[in-house]
Amino acid sequence: MDRPYKCRGLWIEKEGVIVSGFASAPKFLLRLIHWPPQIAYALGLGPLLGRLVLLLTTTGRKSGKPRVVPLQYEEIDGRICLGSSRGLAADWVRNILADPNVTVRVKTRRFKGTAEVVTDSARIADFLEVRLRKHPGMVGAMIKGEGLSAKPERADLERYAAQIAIVVITPEK
Repeated sequence: MDRPYKCRGLWIEKEGVIVSGFASAPKFLLRLIHWPPQIAYALGLGPLLGRLVLLLTTTGRKSGKPRVVPLQYEEIDGRICLGSSRGLAADWVRNILADPNVTVRVKTRRFKGTAEVVTDSARIADFLEVRLRKHPGMVGAMIKGEGLSAKPERADLERYAAQIAIVVITPEK
């Protein structure tokens, strides 16, 4: 039996082409890893977990129901910035495109905001540079998993940025 997808750790072979990193992870696996951070926040561990991970609530574009997803983030100039390795194909990004009103839970804070999906390579490369500066080991490993060096040049970041998207959330006043 020949399957079109063969899972090999953090990369997948699809029709003879190897795709690396989390962008290639099967959807069911990505959904499974959402539960532990949600449980941690429910148990009051938000202040510990919130250093790296927030909970984003969007409105389902088809169902209209609240959808919660844990995501790594950076707070830059009072805004929350989120990266999407799946680009515009990520469900949470597609939900934001349909309805930009979101709720964010980070550390002990909970607030509403308006989300903007950004696909401009230069802005995304700026975001990646901030992430690399603040978390060189973790983000370097993630970028390396996508085929770049752990310390990429700006041009490499901009080429990679063309494949992904970021979301910038402006909190309501």
